[in-house]
Amino acid sequence: MSQASGQVVGVNGNMVSVQMDGDVSLNEVGYILLDDPTTGESKRLKSEVIRIRGGRAELQVFEMTRGIGVNDKVEFSGQLLAVELGPGLLGRVYDGLQNPLPELAEQCGFFLDRGVYVNALNRAKKWEFTPKARVGDSVERADTLGTVPEGMFQHRIMVPFNLHRQYTVKSIAKSGEYTVDDEIAVLTDEDGTDISVTMRFEWPVKRAIDCYVERHRPIRPMMTKVRIIDTFFPVAFGGTYCIPGPFGAGKTVLQQITSRNADVDIVIIAACGERAGEVVETLREFPELLDPRTGRTLMERTVIICNTSSMPVAAREASVYTAVTIAEYYRQMGLNVLLLADSTSRWAQAMREMSGRLEEIPGEEAFPAYLESVIASFYERAGLVSLKDGGTGSVTIGGTVSPAGGNFEEPVTQATLKVVGAFHGLSRERSDARRYPAIDPLESWSKYPGSGDPGMVEYARDVLHHGNEVGQMMKVVGEEGTSLDDYIWYLKGEFTDSVYLQQNAFDPIDAAVGSERQEYCFGILFGLLTSKLNHGNKDEARNWFAQLRQRFLDLNGAQWRSDSFKRLESEIRDTIKEKRAGTEANAMDLVGKIRS
Repeated sequence: MSQASGQVVGVNGNMVSVQMDGDVSLNEVGYILLDDPTTGESKRLKSEVIRIRGGRAELQVFEMTRGIGVNDKVEFSGQLLAVELGPGLLGRVYDGLQNPLPELAEQCGFFLDRGVYVNALNRAKKWEFTPKARVGDSVERADTLGTVPEGMFQHRIMVPFNLHRQYTVKSIAKSGEYTVDDEIAVLTDEDGTDISVTMRFEWPVKRAIDCYVERHRPIRPMMTKVRIIDTFFPVAFGGTYCIPGPFGAGKTVLQQITSRNADVDIVIIAACGERAGEVVETLREFPELLDPRTGRTLMERTVIICNTSSMPVAAREASVYTAVTIAEYYRQMGLNVLLLADSTSRWAQAMREMSGRLEEIPGEEAFPAYLESVIASFYERAGLVSLKDGGTGSVTIGGTVSPAGGNFEEPVTQATLKVVGAFHGLSRERSDARRYPAIDPLESWSKYPGSGDPGMVEYARDVLHHGNEVGQMMKVVGEEGTSLDDYIWYLKGEFTDSVYLQQNAFDPIDAAVGSERQEYCFGILFGLLTSKLNHGNKDEARNWFAQLRQRFLDLNGAQWRSDSFKRLESEIRDTIKEKRAGTEANAMDLVGKIRS
């Protein structure tokens, strides 16, 4: 790309119109030159080209536009909006433009200045490089040249993804310590041109990384150790899911639990336009959280992209794409990456604002008409892929949605539901009743296969639906107007909800439940659900379920396979056996039908 220049001809909020002198590309980065009247310093405000019409371009500015005036100069970089990739990303906290916030704070103090940009990767730190390629080897993009240790992983130093030809390794660095700017290899292309390669390179954020052999259908369950998710609404490696819910229903808490306990290698959190208080809570808690896999801090395998609601609107969009590009980069190393975006509603609101400033024809609720396609293109960057070396890697994307008033019929939620593979809808009624996680078991769904028996799960869901129907009926006719059989169905549904769907996040054992324990305890529960119980009246049934519920809750808090666990299990089975009058005929019929 050739560099061009221009002049500001109009300012509309975070959008600036520029008369160009030269050729400019869509998504190219431009810098608006601004003289600060208070300090007298010249600042370069970063922006991105979002529309080109003839000789005029519209740019969304990633900074506050205060002070920008007509005839201010604009310089175009000739480069697309990109992120820097290389060792040293893990454990860092960035803003939406990949500026490390701690380093920015050191330069600017509590209030960040406009036009200050810091290198994403530490230029001074040295990495212990071990070569893997040899002189004379034929390589192409994404092939491994060597490795450096980064935390608990071996970070692959790869042929930059923007080199699209076949190359021959002319030279490779010996084992030793190097910075990210040191030359570690020289590659020669088919024309005999030498290309110097370092440990870092850049990649455009709005272009998916496609250096893999094949994409696969996500079918292997990703265990989150949250029972209601793993058993009833599972998520697969390389899959997508969304968590819509009203304010205060527990979206952020559920994401933090998932990020800590999910069976993945790397977690990337994109705090996209959330309230500053929630983001600060994340920044404070994550360095203190212990990783169950390593016993060390969770931040060692986490990257946080931070963009609060008080930051410029345009940076929200950049933060989402920055996060997913970093996730795809680590996927190329054969790792399983979980990307949590909180919340995509704020990102969509940013698109709505910029669309309005561009005077585009609005869609439903003034969102842009292309909202669905943009959301779909983001979630499509998830996936399970085969790599050239025979390994596999995955990016799993989970996005929260914050619909106004908890209305799931609004455009962002509906556009998201069309493309994701699992829907974990949070309920205001459940959160108000302190039933956490507040995932509504009657409204949520998943297209992915789980680790348990699908017939048993479907029967348990049928119990929940039947029990809810009886409960709704009891609100009208009362308990006395309900038959004993229907009342027992209601009690079974409430029992399932309280002992299996809910988890105590403050209990060190019940907070995270492994797959083996989940399947075992669900088998005990299924034995109760399929039993025809012999109760004389409703009071007796209510008291019996209450006592059994307490034993099951104690079982949830007992150490797996401990003496206490075995004793409580035996008591539960004996209690069920005493009241068991037989097996519900429709239970096993339903299981057999679903299996067949």
